Amino acid sequence: MKTYRSIAILGAIILLLASSLRAQDAGTVQTMSLEEIWKLSEANNRQLKLSAFNLQQSKLEELEAKDRLLPELSIGGDVKLNSKFLIYEGGFFSSPRDVPVKGYGYGVGYNLNVNIFNGGNERRNIKIKQEEEARRQYEVDLQKHSVKYHVAVAYFDLYKLLHFRDFINAEIVAEKRQLSRIESLHKNGIVLKSDVLRTSVKLSQLELNLSDIEKKIDIAKQRLNIFMGRDHEEELQISYQNKAEMDRITDSGYGTYIDIARNQSPDYRIVNSDIKQSELNIKQLKATLLPKVSLYSYYNYTYPQISFYPYSNDLWGFGQTGIKVQFSIDNLYKSKHSIARAQIVNNQAKEKARIKKDEISLQIKEAYLQQQQALESAETAAKNIIKTTETVRVIRNSYLHQESLLTDLLDAENTLLEAKFNLTTAQTDVKLSHIRLQAIVGIL
Repeated sequence: MKTYRSIAILGAIILLLASSLRAQDAGTVQTMSLEEIWKLSEANNRQLKLSAFNLQQSKLEELEAKDRLLPELSIGGDVKLNSKFLIYEGGFFSSPRDVPVKGYGYGVGYNLNVNIFNGGNERRNIKIKQEEEARRQYEVDLQKHSVKYHVAVAYFDLYKLLHFRDFINAEIVAEKRQLSRIESLHKNGIVLKSDVLRTSVKLSQLELNLSDIEKKIDIAKQRLNIFMGRDHEEELQISYQNKAEMDRITDSGYGTYIDIARNQSPDYRIVNSDIKQSELNIKQLKATLLPKVSLYSYYNYTYPQISFYPYSNDLWGFGQTGIKVQFSIDNLYKSKHSIARAQIVNNQAKEKARIKKDEISLQIKEAYLQQQQALESAETAAKNIIKTTETVRVIRNSYLHQESLLTDLLDAENTLLEAKFNLTTAQTDVKLSHIRLQAIVGIL
């Protein structure tokens, strides 16, 4: 008997320790703010990592372009077997004279070529690569703003759901108390059985809504974990009860946002970069009409000497240093259409820039008005909560005194719950519209 009692005590201790450890693990889960999630997303988001690789590639392409400014220098050597050296002094059908040369040969030497002038192609190519690198940087910035905005969307989606869960939990607790009160009234013959059934139906619907919200919370957490590059099922908590995150925003005015966008918007910078690249390409094509000037030098040691008469079976050395000038006459007519095509590309880039500027202005206007509408909705929702709270109190008291119907009370309670939902939604819409506005103008 003592053995069984000891086992039972030991089992109870193990259960207490296990529950304590679970509580400690739950306590170690860090509560994260939006800014902290942003930092992790910037460091670990896979889309941003891919953009960073593209930027590194552009930097290396610029270095490759600079390498082409360096002189071309090569050294080489060869070993060969020589055939008979026959000279046909009387023509091909005459008997040849066999010139004695060694049956083998070898050579070693260097070759140097220095570009002096080629219309500035190489240096202009460096500028093109630098502009491409700048454009990739703007694309990285644009991708970063996009990721941060979508993180904010997922964050405030989770923020809303957590608040909705709290609202429904509180409503379920209140509804259970109310059901108990109505059942007591029914037993005393004060209210009808239908009132008990209606309240039970509402309670079941609230519990079903709570289950649906719990599932949506899991999806929202998984989405945020993916943005941060973490494991899908990793535990995540956000500081949704921190009112500081929902402080009133500072409105800079529509005109100010337009001015900021013209200087800092990645979209603006990308289209302007396209114009610069198209202009550099035009200059690059026109440079093909200019001559190319280069300095060259080579020197070789060869054995045997069979290049010049008289021939010799001795080692000999020979080289040249000079300036070479080339002018491609065919480019005078070949480049005509290429330059015209590049000019059209430049005109297209300018027109795309105008279109993009109009689009950005429209996006700023839309986001700015959405922000204003969200502010108005938040103010209206806050006032509605005050009114509906008082309405619920009045109807509940009148119902208990048999002066109103249960349906009136349930409708008023649903209206109050909806008003709480609307206030939370409006508050998150204010933050999201402001964040979207910052992303568009390039200051997020």
